[in-house]
Amino acid sequence: MSMAKSMENLSGRSGHLTAEQSATLEQLKSILVAEEGGKYYNQDLHSDHQLLRFLRARKFDIPASKKMWIDCQIWRKEFGADDILETFEFPEYMQAMKFYPRFYHQTDKIGRPVYIESLGALDLQKLMSSTTEERMQRNHVHEYERLIRYRLAACALKAGRHLEQSLVILDLKGIALSTFSSVYGIVKSVTAIAQDYYPEMLGKMFVINAPMLFTGVWSLVKPLLDEATVNKINILGSNYTDKLFECVDADKLPAFFGGKCKCAGGCENSDIGPWCDGSVEGYPNEKFERQAIKYGALDVYRHVKK
Repeated sequence: MSMAKSMENLSGRSGHLTAEQSATLEQLKSILVAEEGGKYYNQDLHSDHQLLRFLRARKFDIPASKKMWIDCQIWRKEFGADDILETFEFPEYMQAMKFYPRFYHQTDKIGRPVYIESLGALDLQKLMSSTTEERMQRNHVHEYERLIRYRLAACALKAGRHLEQSLVILDLKGIALSTFSSVYGIVKSVTAIAQDYYPEMLGKMFVINAPMLFTGVWSLVKPLLDEATVNKINILGSNYTDKLFECVDADKLPAFFGGKCKCAGGCENSDIGPWCDGSVEGYPNEKFERQAIKYGALDVYRHVKK
């Protein structure tokens, strides 16, 4: 079995559809084209890959998939997701990173971007003194849009095939039980956005350094997730390195996780990956670079080929 097949379930994706699934896709497209004169679907802008993510999320149930898709398009317009890359600025970036470290770093063995979040290092009180929950939510959506437009596009070019998911490492090292209760609202909000408006974008998640008490917390978080998402999550204690190596090469995994990568200035500041090789137009662009200079995040752009 190839690495891609062993790490990635291709069922229900373009090129891997059953005859029934193909018919369902075409039927959904026809319904959306007719819905209010195509108000919520543009064949030139919306790809089969996008529609299939919503179909998979609703188990190819047409009415449920249609509702999910239309609800998403309404939300995108109301939230401003379509142009958030051009309109949103986050001057508190460096402070937010200090109190809530999260970043993209390299790719896994099948070319998907690796996202690392250090929930255990979160200082919610200091984070909320530097920003607001609403702005954190907007930053979260902003990062999803950057993931789609730039990171996944660059990874797909390098891999030579369509990619639409990422691998996530959620580090709970140092977390206190009191932290879980205080961040529950943020976790619930972020989870809802991911599941409702960016479905089927999680390929695999490793929750590492999970304390023994996490079992109780997981019982609260688990109901927020659909079954397919739960099945993608591996909860590990402190002996996690070998499991990570199954999906990420040692030279692409930060040394603080047992890998060999030691980016100058810290892996958390490097933003290193295929998206920084100039293969995708617009990333990083002058707007991002101006913001980096203005807000002190220069390391993020160190790897760009001029």
